[in-house]
Amino acid sequence: MNASDAITSPDRVLVVDDDPGIRRLLISALGFAGFTVDAAGDLAEALDQVARRPPDVIVLDVMLPGADGFEILQLLRDRGVSVPVLFLTARDAVEDRVRGLRLGGDDYVTKPFSVVEVGARLQVLLRRARSGAGGHEEPSLRCADLEIDDRRHEVRRGGDLIDLSPTEYRLLHHLLAHQGQVLSRAQILEAVWQYDFGGDSVVVERFVSNLRRKIDQGRTPLLHTVRSVGYTLREQAGA
Repeated sequence: MNASDAITSPDRVLVVDDDPGIRRLLISALGFAGFTVDAAGDLAEALDQVARRPPDVIVLDVMLPGADGFEILQLLRDRGVSVPVLFLTARDAVEDRVRGLRLGGDDYVTKPFSVVEVGARLQVLLRRARSGAGGHEEPSLRCADLEIDDRRHEVRRGGDLIDLSPTEYRLLHHLLAHQGQVLSRAQILEAVWQYDFGGDSVVVERFVSNLRRKIDQGRTPLLHTVRSVGYTLREQAGA
């Protein structure tokens, strides 16, 4: 295989769902959309597939036998698997969506779902993961002792490496690129997620909370909430 073949090779999707009908539907629809699709019905199969053929993106059902999707995601993240994850779930309660996003999931679709929507959301996740924060941006951004390096796709504070999910990384990059500015939840949703989750601002709040815990805990705060307006990243809390 030459370099041009590698560049144009299809994105690989791993579908993890215990329902054979849903697996067949997604294999067919996503395959027709140009993806290479692998499938698994439980935790053991999922881990085996990830080890043998690392995916570019994962579609993960929440309600699985033995270990639910939340537990599988936690295990994958603990093992260093950082590819984007789209939750597929019949649970549409806010607390369930927030739990998945807080564990490092990147998006969700509730059942019954449109296969066209699933494909479109996967494309968005892949674009975000590959572009980092956009090739036109500076390769390195800094605020105080916090630095993001796009070339290495690394975040450090005080020299310590900080592990972020793809969405947390993009959120931090957006805040750093606009440091000192107060960004509303709507502005962050549009810039980071590229769609608005139905206007569900709790998604932004939870991701900001996760990010604050990772970059600010035990240190001088850089990420600040401006009451009734939004969020800003800066050295001094002037709000």
